[in-house]
Amino acid sequence: MKNKFVVKTPPMGWNSWNTFYDKISEELIISTADAMVENGLREAGYEYLIIDDCWSSKERDENGNLVADPEKFPNGMKSVIDYVHSKGLKFGIYSCCGVHTCAKHPGSFEHEFSDAKQFAEWGVDYLKYDNCFRPSSVPGEILYRRMSMALRSSGRDILFAACQWGRDEVHRWIRSTGAHTFRSTIDIQDSWRSVEQIANSQFEHMYSNAQGCFNDMDILIVGMHGGGFNPETSVGGCTDTEYQTHFVLWAMMNSPLIIGCDVRNMTEKTKEILTNKDVIAVNQDPDCRSCYKLDTYGSPDAFVLVKPLSDGDYAVGYFNFGDAPAHVELHFWDMGLSMQAGHGLDFYDCLKHEQLGVKSEYYSATVESHGCRLYRCRIKEI
Repeated sequence: MKNKFVVKTPPMGWNSWNTFYDKISEELIISTADAMVENGLREAGYEYLIIDDCWSSKERDENGNLVADPEKFPNGMKSVIDYVHSKGLKFGIYSCCGVHTCAKHPGSFEHEFSDAKQFAEWGVDYLKYDNCFRPSSVPGEILYRRMSMALRSSGRDILFAACQWGRDEVHRWIRSTGAHTFRSTIDIQDSWRSVEQIANSQFEHMYSNAQGCFNDMDILIVGMHGGGFNPETSVGGCTDTEYQTHFVLWAMMNSPLIIGCDVRNMTEKTKEILTNKDVIAVNQDPDCRSCYKLDTYGSPDAFVLVKPLSDGDYAVGYFNFGDAPAHVELHFWDMGLSMQAGHGLDFYDCLKHEQLGVKSEYYSATVESHGCRLYRCRIKEI
């Protein structure tokens, strides 16, 4: 391996944790792989199928190797991974930098190189690496650096997803460890307040996103509707409007788009949100530039995010975190476009998929409670 692997845009995929918790199995992974293909998720860009905690036995074998739980995975992990690959998908697995994982299965502390080699031999493409039960005397920076080195020497390109929860000023050092993504927040819950809290906590860290290492705002809750086996995540659910806003926020802020609902039983609206090509294109823009936040006129709970795109366009999101409809007004001067320039912005609605025409000086819209609008704008001479 020549270690040329670079994450050029935020990873996209599916993770078992939000909905299935410890209720994972060979049958679940196989049927989910089938559903990702049949429902158009693979075609939309969701390429990683990631199994989270609770996949392994509670003890390592006599040689110190991790062992897939024989009741959940009677044919072993390699067989499951081979099936996922046969569907044109990539496979992700879970471990932890501590002595135990968060669910008290074996962690990779002092087993980093042997575990990385085992994952490579199985054909793993992605490692989510959690932060539970680590020795208090060892800095997290050392532990993530160590696993990164182990993966780089494993003989296989494996995406390294550091799940560090935003502790220890992770934004300042995680890129230097070699990690490709890093969790920057507490665990998400299936509620609007959780989405709002996480987004608000990350506006000041938008600069941290760039090619090669992306700020992971946690697994998407779109389409969960209060369901699932995870008592920490499944706390009531959101409306489709709130799920839409959640998805657009994550896309605009360059977060990995990792689905957490049961993709085998999605509603049509959930599928529509998750496969919106115009929104995904904003997240997957090759320049991976951070957006900036602008205050707006009309409501203290509303704001605008602006993201420069690689083709000269701008992604412009109108957001309303308030509990009533809000008038959101963007003055183009705040983007740097004055009237004297003789140019306006040609608006395309990414949620309704329709052209709105060229606007000059400003553009306003009424945004429903907890709702959003997303536009792709091009500078045009007036």
